[in-house]
Amino acid sequence: MRLFVAVDPSVAAVNHLGARLTGLRVTAAAAAGVDVRLAEPAHLHVTVAFLGAVEAARLVEVESTLGLATAWFRDGRDAPPRLSLGGGGRFGEGRSTVLWVDLRGDVEALHVLAGEIRARLRHAGLPYDEKPFRPHLTVARPGDRMTPADVEADRANLDDYQGPEWPVPELLLVRSHLDARPARYERLAAWPL
Repeated sequence: MRLFVAVDPSVAAVNHLGARLTGLRVTAAAAAGVDVRLAEPAHLHVTVAFLGAVEAARLVEVESTLGLATAWFRDGRDAPPRLSLGGGGRFGEGRSTVLWVDLRGDVEALHVLAGEIRARLRHAGLPYDEKPFRPHLTVARPGDRMTPADVEADRANLDDYQGPEWPVPELLLVRSHLDARPARYERLAAWPL
């Protein structure tokens, strides 16, 4: 199973962002039939930890580990994060170009949660991607199907974007099915924060 841990933006945040995205070149390109792979609004999420391939037999262990990691918030040691979407950026070049929206607000609490999750996964001997945590919300994968100038124009268009704030109510364990087109995400478990 291909697994990741995430938090979801609120419906209001997704709708607000969607209104802003309608003015981007990447959205116009998708409407014109260019395969720029826009993120589906129902699939928008912030990945907190990517586990990758995990054997089904270890799912209970993963769920137990994540339950322990969220105790930090449930025990009142820290308040659940309040976040908003704002600004934008891009990762990669050429075929791997990704357009994303940044997170604002109590991002430090999200870093604490990500650190706790990774420490618990490491202690349990479970797999996870060790790249530094860079919270963001992917909105499109234009790859090399748009010019770098067009992608940069969309990134610049997001500079002054500021979405509504929302409280993060829960942590999610999600299974991704990349063999489906479009990719399908299956929510396996949730823990309140």
